[in-house]
Amino acid sequence: MAGGYSELRNELVRAANGVDYAYRDTGGGEGGLPLVLLQHFRGNLDNWDPALIDALATARRVVTFDNAGVGGSTGTTPGTIEQMAHDAIAFLAAMGFSHVDLLGFSIGSFVAQQITLVRPDMVRRLILASSAPQGAAGMHGWAPEVIGAIGTPHTRPEAYLDVFFTRSAASRQAGTQAQRRIYARTEDRDTATTWATREAQYDAVCT
Repeated sequence: MAGGYSELRNELVRAANGVDYAYRDTGGGEGGLPLVLLQHFRGNLDNWDPALIDALATARRVVTFDNAGVGGSTGTTPGTIEQMAHDAIAFLAAMGFSHVDLLGFSIGSFVAQQITLVRPDMVRRLILASSAPQGAAGMHGWAPEVIGAIGTPHTRPEAYLDVFFTRSAASRQAGTQAQRRIYARTEDRDTATTWATREAQYDAVCT
């Protein structure tokens, strides 16, 4: 991974469910378990902060991917977390991963929980960021200011700052720097997520 995450190629792998999954693989970490990342609502391969991936990849093989119907992956985005988990398991199998560590972010953390429930023998460690359990108070959808910022047809980079960072000067500076890194890649960017993916993912969150 000489050039870091920003220079990794987008690759495809065909799974048994007929889906071609778009992914990026840092390689490295020979002999260790891969760390597989599951992305947030409406996110694709490009929405991971390269600084985060590069830091994790100093000692690990890190793999990011678009689940079925998301970004550069084929198929249809399902409207349930359970089916998203089964689609993710199909990707893991296609990659030849029988044992992994998972890091799930936001909706990705819901999928990671379900993978662990369905295939507990597959997951060694589970890292959940911006997470909650199914049925928790206030979890039927998201707060109006959140879905208003990132749930509209045309989102703005500034809206993501409001969702993922606080209003303190230090947090805003960190968010702005993260956005610069995220948008620095100009070639071979991932396919943008569609409105159909947004609708299906939000159905899954509400469920």
